[in-house]
Amino acid sequence: MKFLAKAAPAIFVLLWSTGFVGSKLGAPYIEPMAFLTLRFLAVIPVLFVLALPLVKSWPSAPTMIGHCIITGMLVHGIYLGGVFWVIKQGMPAGLSSIIVGLQPVLTALMAVALLNESISRKHWLSMAIGAAGLALVLGPKFDLGGSGITPVTIAVVFAAVAGISLGTVYQKRFVQQTDLLAATIWQYVGALLITVPLSAFESWQITWSGDLIFAMVWLVLVLSVGAVLLLMLLIREGAVSQVASLFYLVPVATAVESYFLFNETLSLVQIAGMALVIGAVLTIRTVSRKP
Repeated sequence: MKFLAKAAPAIFVLLWSTGFVGSKLGAPYIEPMAFLTLRFLAVIPVLFVLALPLVKSWPSAPTMIGHCIITGMLVHGIYLGGVFWVIKQGMPAGLSSIIVGLQPVLTALMAVALLNESISRKHWLSMAIGAAGLALVLGPKFDLGGSGITPVTIAVVFAAVAGISLGTVYQKRFVQQTDLLAATIWQYVGALLITVPLSAFESWQITWSGDLIFAMVWLVLVLSVGAVLLLMLLIREGAVSQVASLFYLVPVATAVESYFLFNETLSLVQIAGMALVIGAVLTIRTVSRKP
């Protein structure tokens, strides 16, 4: 158990980063809100089967269920829905990734304001270094020539970042004592409250292929079950600002995975940026563990 606790952050980053790979595989065959709706519908029965022998106390108070649903709307519905939608509208992935990269800073600011978390100067400096490293990693992918850069897409991607940032703080503040499995099931109910109405504006034309089926199974089991449960566990056990810093590592892991899976380039500048990000996150975790 001690090993699992220590390895949980690294496992979370690895699993969460594969979400972008899975999304890239499935995106050509289905529209974004339909994709997310089917994903969330599929994950609820999987979690319910897991929960039956494990959950001893289900949330019954309407207030607590409401908190779980709101968390899901923010973390899954608004964040994933926003990112999937802007990329489908043509926003360059590099630009959206850089904006999403603001999430650790925004989450830390919210944690200070809403949870009264104390963040040292060394922590803030490390986050700035991590942001600089992230810019180096994503820089080669930065392209402003895409037609998908509009005031609406920019606003949506910022709303997505605000959604997951506020959602992690909300989870820490209001859903701290609820069973993780039971709370996560209600979170996906909340996510569906976002994606189902929005999917009504899509054609629901789906081209079933091996890539889409693999992507759906992977995203349901590995991301929506494994990675999300780890994220909720990390939020429960640690400071929100510390957990948020792990998201700096996600683009780093994704870049490495894309290098091996999609033959994308990986320059010396990007590798140097990765070293900065890793060093910054390790420093943040070291600082956070000190009394």
